[in-house]
Amino acid sequence: MSVDNPKLLIGAGILFTSIGIFLLSSSIYQMTVSQQWTIRTPIPTPRSETADAVLNDKIYIVGGFDDRGSSSSTVEIYDSGTDAWTQAPPLPRPLDHTAVASYDGKLYIVGGGYLDRDALSDKLYIFDPQANNWTEGANLPSARGALTANFINGTLYVTGGVDSEKTLSSTLAYDPVTDQWTERAPMPTSREHLTSAVVDDKLYVIGGRTNGMAFNVDANEVYDRITNKWTILEPMSSKRGGLSSAVVNGSIYVFGGEQPTGTFSNNEMFDTVSNTWTTETAMPTAHHGLASVAIDNDIYVIGGGPQPGGSRTDLNEIFHVSDE
Repeated sequence: MSVDNPKLLIGAGILFTSIGIFLLSSSIYQMTVSQQWTIRTPIPTPRSETADAVLNDKIYIVGGFDDRGSSSSTVEIYDSGTDAWTQAPPLPRPLDHTAVASYDGKLYIVGGGYLDRDALSDKLYIFDPQANNWTEGANLPSARGALTANFINGTLYVTGGVDSEKTLSSTLAYDPVTDQWTERAPMPTSREHLTSAVVDDKLYVIGGRTNGMAFNVDANEVYDRITNKWTILEPMSSKRGGLSSAVVNGSIYVFGGEQPTGTFSNNEMFDTVSNTWTTETAMPTAHHGLASVAIDNDIYVIGGGPQPGGSRTDLNEIFHVSDE
């Protein structure tokens, strides 16, 4: 074969080589993304606005909205070792927008409800997996939903949410030994549909909204139980409500959320030592009202709604946090 223009041939060779390098780079990038996120067995009951906790190395997904848009009493348990789901006895009553935390071998489910402000829950339900039953603790001082709950040093701290009249800034503390609630210092920012996490015995409360999904906030505040004081920290990089969070290696990873125009795939990490945020690999699927639970270096992001409002999904996506 004759070549009338050698320069043209050389140029074409360079072009195809460049394309090959680009495609190889793209493949490496895609492989890296797939290594960051993987998919495991979906939750049997698609739900959004659930509560979540780890108990005895198993993930509990509690309540929420079911595929009919109704409040659910379903409690499902995920074993990450076998990639299998089982069911626990149902909640004493259907609940959405509730909060749950684990302590001393039991689950504590507190409050719940959102859409009907006259039907919010003031209940504290306690699940004992050994007895396989539910009991009740002392009622909350007032009914509330779209709140958060975390144990620190044997005390349950409940923050934010809504009551029948307003968005709350309150912090409540429950002692499971005395079965009593006490008021603690309120958050600087009143909010609901917020998320919270505990690092080094301090309570970090992040995001949420002040009055519906059109009023998301980027607030990031930390509570010190010893001094009973709140400190305002570096705000989140985005304003999000209907989000969730989990802790790995002392850093807080914050996922998802919603606004009137859509849902978020955001995955942002807060370094509690440096008080800084970084953007991590986004979720494969944007959704809100989701669960996120850490086991070792893996964060399981489960359920939620891919569209704003009452949608729901059965997703079980895992973010693998690098050891580096």
